[in-house]
Amino acid sequence: MKNLVIVESPSKSKTIEKYLGNDYKVVSSKGHIRDLATKGKEGLGVDIDNGFKPNYVVSKDKKDTVKELKQLAAKANNVLLATDPDREGEAISWHLADELGLDINDVNRVVFNEITKKAILKAMDNPRKIDMDLVRSQETRRILDRIIGFKLSNLLKRKIKSKSAGRVQSVALRMICDRENEIENFIPEEYWTIKANYSKDKNELETILSKIGAKKAEIKNEEEANKILKTISNEAIIDEVAEKKKKRAAYLPFITSTLQQEASSKLGFSSKKTMTIAQGLYEGVDLGNETVGLITYMRTDSTRLSDEFVTNAFSKIENEYGKEYKGFYRVKNDESSQDAHEAIRPTSLANEPEKIKSFLTNDQYKLYRFIYYRALASLMSEAVNNTLTYSIVDKDLVFTVSGSQLVFDGFLKVYKEYDSSKDTLLPKLNKGDVLKLIKTDKEQHFTEGPSRYTEAKLIKALEEEGVGRPSTYASTIDTIISRNYVELKKASDNSKTKYFFPTEQGRLTDEKLKEFFSSVINTKYTAKMEDGLDKIAEAKEDNVKYLSDFYKDFQPLVDEAYANMEKKQDEKSGNKCPKCGGDLVYKEGRYGKFEACSNYPNCSYIVTEEVGRNCPDCGSPLIYRTGRFGKFISCSNYPTCKYIEKIEKEKPEEIGRNCPDCGSPLLKRKSRYGTYFIGCSAYPKCKYVEKIEGETPKRNYKKKK
Repeated sequence: MKNLVIVESPSKSKTIEKYLGNDYKVVSSKGHIRDLATKGKEGLGVDIDNGFKPNYVVSKDKKDTVKELKQLAAKANNVLLATDPDREGEAISWHLADELGLDINDVNRVVFNEITKKAILKAMDNPRKIDMDLVRSQETRRILDRIIGFKLSNLLKRKIKSKSAGRVQSVALRMICDRENEIENFIPEEYWTIKANYSKDKNELETILSKIGAKKAEIKNEEEANKILKTISNEAIIDEVAEKKKKRAAYLPFITSTLQQEASSKLGFSSKKTMTIAQGLYEGVDLGNETVGLITYMRTDSTRLSDEFVTNAFSKIENEYGKEYKGFYRVKNDESSQDAHEAIRPTSLANEPEKIKSFLTNDQYKLYRFIYYRALASLMSEAVNNTLTYSIVDKDLVFTVSGSQLVFDGFLKVYKEYDSSKDTLLPKLNKGDVLKLIKTDKEQHFTEGPSRYTEAKLIKALEEEGVGRPSTYASTIDTIISRNYVELKKASDNSKTKYFFPTEQGRLTDEKLKEFFSSVINTKYTAKMEDGLDKIAEAKEDNVKYLSDFYKDFQPLVDEAYANMEKKQDEKSGNKCPKCGGDLVYKEGRYGKFEACSNYPNCSYIVTEEVGRNCPDCGSPLIYRTGRFGKFISCSNYPTCKYIEKIEKEKPEEIGRNCPDCGSPLLKRKSRYGTYFIGCSAYPKCKYVEKIEGETPKRNYKKKK
């Protein structure tokens, strides 16, 4: 073996190895191989008194992987580190180099933005050193997250029984709770609108009162509305005709945050689902004759496109749609954009979604198609609408009506499916035309408070505030849901859109963080942290000083909270303990809520549900228990007697439909949480699932990390 190439994901390794040939062996680290230790002072894995020196240990589940990598590295003439092209990927390369005993000054870091043969071979010809400034930035972020996460989580667990807190997740929770407070405190104000329908030569216009004299029409109550209605004449005159062309520029290609936002609103995908599907499209899909990455790297904050892609796209647009559809290339990045990678785009325009549909799952096809046509549309010409507005005058009352008609579709030629605009056609009338009144109408309204966050809107708000990074939004949202701080649900039975609602525990958590940590857990401070991390990556700030300055502000707040935060008492169930006579209370355990004695640890009585049979081993009553894999039966004499039984699962039943992804029969299945869902009978080869309306999984379990 001459060259050993180490990537992050196993699914990449086979594809890349085919591209490189026999002189290369490509293996996977399967993500991070090391993390901060959890032993030592406060379990931080960081020596705060010694310059915030981290103590790294190989993760338990990666010991065999590291052992194998060491053996392979010892046999290789050359080791190349080809982990993902971002801050985390750079850190993984450094951890690999350190653990495998490689020289960090070697030119052995390989970076590529897409998994295609051309991109891989080019990357192999242009290796570089590991970027230690980028590594220090990632390390600083990890240390910050560990200090804030561990210290706040331990505090909240002891004081108010909350499960966790964090640098970004707590700010996201703050934004949701603040929005809920705004909604609750909002006082609606009454206002009225007046409509008038006019006709001319059998053409009818529905207008709305826009001005009274020179002022905007503001009608505060029904009495005012009735007075105005009495003054409306049977005829009115078109006083002004405003006709103009309105151009709409094409949308920019996707970056991580806009992909998550748009996939949520247009495809109904959660941010986590979007990123999982995108990861698979990036790492490679078997197209029959070859396995190829279909999209460029999906963690990016830049709208930049490669010169080669732009040239190919312009050629495709001209040849397939005509010269008039060719637009122009533009880049529009935020000031905070690192511009490390291109926008998310297809790796080859030859892989048209419809041509490769049979090789993709239904969800892969939907997302790939969205990415493909967004990138292509970004280089197409503007759409043009004819807009027409009539101003209709009756004494001092001015009524208006507007219409719009698409006259040139431009980028909408390929993107119309994802655009919500519609034509509103008006009849052709002239200034001075007299219109006859058909009918009038009045309508009561009330001003509406701010809307709750959808997943798309929360991601957009986090990005605008500079909180976290788009690559972390999916895990942040998943965390605050799994911790039972928020619920993502419909506002009503008739609603299709899901919104974030804070739970009682979520609001209590936010309230206490606001009371004791308002100077640290807020959007401005968190955004400032991100700026600091970026400066460390650019070698413009010292990471140890940065951590030291933070800790001087943070630790006194923790000390004060331990001294003054009121402890939450367990809710009493109203029953007494049969063993000691103490009050029974409700407690939150690893697998959900249970009833137990308040005198724990002196009394360890827990309320259990008996099965109605005795243990065949010792004769004690059998009881139901809940574990990480759901409900099971065990002996009440545990741990003296360790007898257990599985609970027979319900057999899945066919529902009479076939899977849209693979054509196999669909089954109604029961989950380990007692709820039902529809899944493919070909699982695990096909992982298609559907939710059943009303079947909402309980989120009182602890997810595997």
